[in-house]
Amino acid sequence: MKKYISELIGTYGLVFCGTGAIVINDVSGGSITHPGIAITFGLIVMAMIYTFGEISGAHMNPAVTIAFWFAKRFSGKQVLPYIIAQLVGALAASFTLKMLFPSHITLGATLPSGDIWQTFVIEIILTFFLMLVIMHVSTGSKEIGNLAGMAIGATVLLEAMFAGPITGASMNPARSLAPALASGQLQHFWVYILAPVIGASLAILLCRFLNTDKECC
Repeated sequence: MKKYISELIGTYGLVFCGTGAIVINDVSGGSITHPGIAITFGLIVMAMIYTFGEISGAHMNPAVTIAFWFAKRFSGKQVLPYIIAQLVGALAASFTLKMLFPSHITLGATLPSGDIWQTFVIEIILTFFLMLVIMHVSTGSKEIGNLAGMAIGATVLLEAMFAGPITGASMNPARSLAPALASGQLQHFWVYILAPVIGASLAILLCRFLNTDKECC
């Protein structure tokens, strides 16, 4: 139960701070700026990894949990409880923001600014590289160690910085689904559910190819 509570709180922190930065940027006339939003996402991911990595592994992302299972680093019977905890935490964060900023239209939901298939492909690529980093700095299915938080947080920051204006740089089904449900912005939400799972799974396949002498990475 400690693992599930950690995933719930970690995902709550990620969604509350990350999408909260988007909301506050909008209501404050752009005071945070796009780089500020990207930095917020990177820092909260880093902070939550250092806080909960030893307990739950600090996945905070259903695509990451599924990928760890696919890589045989994670028990199949824990996948659904982890995903439920992540979704509950994300939904709680989005509805907290809805309570605090009831007039905001999107609550930080990820929405494509261009072609839907362009967004789909970019999200696959973003999650692919994020999962490659995670696999090479994690221990088993846990994102722990001095390097893990900085490397993963920096990757999230980097990808949010350059891809955020086009796709929202979700890389995380829970991060996208929660504000979409809270705000009612459900158009194209399937992209942000499917693309991260595909991208993370492709990273595992490459990891196996590159590391044939070890169990995945």
